[in-house]
Amino acid sequence: MSPRPSRSSRHPFSKFLAPVLALGVLVLPGCGSSNTSSTSTSPPSSTPAPAPAPASSEGQSASSTLAVAANPEGQLKFDKSALSAKAGKVTIDFTNMSSLGHNMTVESGSGKVEGSTPTFQGASKSVTLNLKPGTYKFFCSVPGHRQAGMEGTLTVQ
Repeated sequence: MSPRPSRSSRHPFSKFLAPVLALGVLVLPGCGSSNTSSTSTSPPSSTPAPAPAPASSEGQSASSTLAVAANPEGQLKFDKSALSAKAGKVTIDFTNMSSLGHNMTVESGSGKVEGSTPTFQGASKSVTLNLKPGTYKFFCSVPGHRQAGMEGTLTVQ
C-alpha cells in the first residue's frame, strides 16, 4: 500500500486558495454603492422645488396624480367611481390585478377620447393628460365592460 498523500500534495493550488478567498471576503464589501459617500464630481443640487402655481394664474397649470384600480376579483368595475383633479397635467395610475384584460380610457363631455392605457392584466400602467376644467368620463373600452358598469366620473377644476 502506498502512503496517503498529504493535503498540500493532493491539491497543488490549495495553499493559494485560502489567501485568495480571504482577500475576496475583504474586497467584496467595497463593491456596490453607498449612500454615505459620493464620488460624483458635480455638486448636489440646491435649487428648491418650484412652488405650486396659484389656481388663478393664467398660463400656468397644476399637476395631479390619481390612482384607480380594476376590481381584482374580476367584477366589471373600478375601485372608485369618482375622481377629481386640478386642471393641467393629470396622471392616472391604473392597476389591473384582475385575470381579465382592462384599460383606462378618458373621454371629454363631448365624447372625444383624451387618452387611454393599453388593455392589459396583472400590472399597472399610467396615462398622462393635459385637461381643462370640466367633467370627463373614465371607463374600460373593452367591449361590454363600460356597459356593464366599468366607468366613473373625473371632475377637473
